[in-house]
Amino acid sequence: MKRQTFNEINITPLTDIFLVLLIIMMVIAPMLDQQGLKLAIPEFVEQTQNDNQESKIITVVVDSNNNYFIDNNQISLNSLAKEIKERSKTMTDGLMIQVQGDSMHGAVVKLMDIARKSGVNAISITEI
Repeated sequence: MKRQTFNEINITPLTDIFLVLLIIMMVIAPMLDQQGLKLAIPEFVEQTQNDNQESKIITVVVDSNNNYFIDNNQISLNSLAKEIKERSKTMTDGLMIQVQGDSMHGAVVKLMDIARKSGVNAISITEI
C-alpha cells in the first residue's frame, strides 16, 4: 500500500489565533489610555509699568543635588510643604520652580505634588 504525502499547510488554526489576538488587543487598547500632566503654554506678555510692583510668586530653586532653596535658604523636603503653605497665603500668584539642568525629574515632580497639596494652583517651571 502506497502512502499519500501531505503537501498543504492548514492555516485555519493560525487564523484563529490571530483573530483571538486581535480581539484581545481591541479590548485592552482603550484601557491603556493614561492621564498626563495638564500643561498650559505661557503667552507672551509685553512688559509694562506693573513690573515695578513686588512679585507675589513663590520661587523655589532645585539644584543639581536635588536640594530645595527658597530665598537662598535650603529647605528640607519634610518642611517644604509647611513653608509653601505659609507663603501661599501672602504670595497668591503661584509657584515658580527654577531647575538646574542636572537635577532629577523626580525631585521636581515631588515639589509639584507638594505645591498642589498645599493649595497652589499656578505652577511654572524654568531652567537656570
